[in-house]
This record gives sequence, C-alpha cells and structure tokens, in this order.
Amino acid sequence: MAKQIMVGADGSAPAVAAAEWAAADARRRGLDVRIVHVGDPDKPCAETMNDLAARVHALAPDAGVTMEVRGGNVVEELIAASASADSLVLGSHGHGGFAGVVTGSVTMGVAGHAHVPVVVVRGPRVVEYGRVVIGYDGSDHSQAAMEYAVEQARARLAQLHVLSAWQMPVPTPYAPACDVLIEEAVRQELDTARARVEPWRESNPDLVITDDQPRDHPVPALIKASQTADLVVVGSRGRGGFASAVLGSVSHGVLHRAACPVAVVRR
Repeated sequence: MAKQIMVGADGSAPAVAAAEWAAADARRRGLDVRIVHVGDPDKPCAETMNDLAARVHALAPDAGVTMEVRGGNVVEELIAASASADSLVLGSHGHGGFAGVVTGSVTMGVAGHAHVPVVVVRGPRVVEYGRVVIGYDGSDHSQAAMEYAVEQARARLAQLHVLSAWQMPVPTPYAPACDVLIEEAVRQELDTARARVEPWRESNPDLVITDDQPRDHPVPALIKASQTADLVVVGSRGRGGFASAVLGSVSHGVLHRAACPVAVVRR
C-alpha cells in the first residue's frame, strides 16, 4: 500500500489549513490522505474529522481519505503514526491536543523525531510564487531535505532556490591581518557552498535550480526568502549556518516568522 500524507486534526483553523495543504500535495503527487486526531477518544471528534475529510475530497477528488483516532500522548502518538506515512502536516497552532504546536514542545518533539518530513502550515495561501526554498549546508540532514525539496519543486513545476547563509565574523581593528584571513576563509566557504549545488543541477536537468549565499544569519535569510516562496525546507540538524535547525534558535525563528509553510526533514 502506498504511503499516505498524514494530517493532524484538532478542529482549529490552522488544522483546516494543514488539511488543505495536504490535499493539494496529495493531488500533485498522486497520494492519499490520512487524517489523525490525537486526544480523548471519549470526546466526540467525528464532526471535525468528517468536515476535514470533505474538504480534502473537494480539493483532491482522486485521493483516498482515511480517518484515525488515537489516545495517549500527542507527541508520542504522532511520531508513532508517522512511521507509516509519507509526510506529516500540522497547523502552526491549535487547541486541544495540538495547542501550542509551534511555540511549545509538541512541534519540536514531532519535528525532531518524526519518521518523515513534518510540514508546519500557518494559514491558507492565496498567492503562489512557483518557488521552493531550501536551507542547504551539505550535511546529511540537509541532503535528505534537498531530496524532499527536489520532489516538491518537481511536483509543483516550480523553481528550486538553494540558500546557504554565512554569517560574517565581526572584524576587529586590532588585527587587520586576521581580518584578511577571515575574509579568505569566508570566500572559500562561499565557493564550496556554490559547488555543492552543481551535482543537484546535473542530476535534475528538468528543474530550474538557483542558489544564493547571503552573508547573513540563516533565520533572517530564510524568513526573507519565505516571503516569495511556496515552501521553505530545512534539515532537522545541520552544520555551519544551519546547525540546530530544529532544536535551536534557527527553527524557532523560522517556524515563528516564516511567511509560508515550513518543512523539517530528518535524515
């Protein structure tokens, strides 16, 4: 059986946006959708799930839709359920079992440990830019993220923009010779970042792949790029500018402030 796109259901508006994103992704990639509610099984949730299923059917008529109710710890159950999924889509915040999904421990726990890419959706998207942005540093986790970004760009017939941010060390007036060495090291790092993109261009000649190496902290660089993107993709961990992409300040900043959905991909 083909894997399904899994969407978390809690009755909130962001959960509806997540279901709509999952439906569009299912339509583009020819997958089915599984709606999962984690909470007290004694409380009625059939109406919520039926409404989401109807919305998915309307947006992706050819996609099969199944529904599942699970009791227990939200993070643990979502992680367990993700083992048989293609990806997991969550609203940026909600109520009930998914309350605080971005600002609290739920999203960090799920995004850091889910078996599949986790897509966090803030709200419905009106404008499409035809561009997928990925934060890429060459680490194992960003390699997995790149594979997912390539798949998304191809399914969307979109451009793939590879961003490798590099924060320039603060120059010191006391050691100009050191500043020259730092500048040279940065230049070499930027050249290496550019070279890392070339194999992806060669192996995906059907995609338009652009790249940029801004001298900036990765959070504002990705946030700025998200303003004209349909999806931002990051690895769950990294090195250099994208280190701690889930557990540290980078993920917090991007998930809080990105203007488009964010996908976090584990190796």
